[in-house]
Amino acid sequence: MINKRLLIKHLLSKNDENSFYDKKQKLSLHSKEGKAKFVKHVCALSNSNLENNSYIVIGVQDEDNKIVGVDFFDDSKIQHLVNAYLKNPPKIEYANVPFPRLPRYKVIGLVTIFPNNAISSLAKTAWKYPKGTVFYRSGSNSLPLESGFELKNTNKPIVAALEKSAQNNIELVLNGVFDFFQSHKEEYTPQYKVFKEHFVLCWAGKKTIINGETYFSRVDIELINEQIKIFYSTLDDVKISHNSNSFIITEYIKLGIDQIQKHYPLEKTIIHFKDNGIHDIASEFLFEAPKFDQKILDHIYNNNNRIVRKIEKDTPLSVTEYEDINKLPTSYLICFLNGFPKAMEQLKKTKNYIKNMADKTTYVKYKDVMRILRKVTYN
Repeated sequence: MINKRLLIKHLLSKNDENSFYDKKQKLSLHSKEGKAKFVKHVCALSNSNLENNSYIVIGVQDEDNKIVGVDFFDDSKIQHLVNAYLKNPPKIEYANVPFPRLPRYKVIGLVTIFPNNAISSLAKTAWKYPKGTVFYRSGSNSLPLESGFELKNTNKPIVAALEKSAQNNIELVLNGVFDFFQSHKEEYTPQYKVFKEHFVLCWAGKKTIINGETYFSRVDIELINEQIKIFYSTLDDVKISHNSNSFIITEYIKLGIDQIQKHYPLEKTIIHFKDNGIHDIASEFLFEAPKFDQKILDHIYNNNNRIVRKIEKDTPLSVTEYEDINKLPTSYLICFLNGFPKAMEQLKKTKNYIKNMADKTTYVKYKDVMRILRKVTYN
């Protein structure tokens, strides 16, 4: 079983970008250009590696290979993006890989592109790349295939040796468990469980009882064998359960107006362990948008818009308006879910203002709301 952290270290230390490996400081999948460039690189790496895995490492500076990390990326629908843009799309996997010395909320992203045994091409125009374009890797560049050029797969033995050198051993697994326990305080009750006599999973979180129900916040879940991390913030509430075959996380979001708040199930994630030494991670979307009084929402929406206009004009906010900023992300989300289609566009206008606030709580809420919006939009 491949240790993903060790694999990334080998990629960074022994290889410049080449025909089986690319690196990026971050992904920009919110824009047409960013989506197109990502799909281009996936297409090129797949076509140049028909018989072996290829990789994209996210969170690394291009000039000096410095590990800077990226925000945790929980979008399991990234495969849908590739499927939508490519003919003969390869199977891909995005893993959040924890690294020492990075902040808890930062990880290194590892995109694995599995061998496809078929030539991929653009199924539709993507930004400036025409429909039907076939990309391939020439050194560190992803280029459109010219007529008469023959695609060759010469990386199979190199990648096989690289992956073999990144295999887990008992020392790596034990060190991973010890590191997890040492990095989590007792108040977060770090625990571990072995599944199928092979998989070691650690988790920790702050336990709270709400209306007789047990929830956890600030949750870290790490599959030690593969260095895969699942992360939930201080603002998230999740329920955790497990049996002999599976580890189950049900995420809830708290929505409401003023002091009346209620938990709504958002998504269930199941890590399923199999007898043949493999595992899979599946997600089930559970969310049904709650409905609120339209007159109250009209008032909230209009008040929020007034605050946004003052921010855009750099007009000082009143004490009450400044306090309302903290509720802006959640209240705009509620408005969006109740028939105000421009609510999220309004919220995005405040991003830089919220990001630069001394108290980062509102910015964390902003990012969380955007994450929820992506899930709602996909589903």
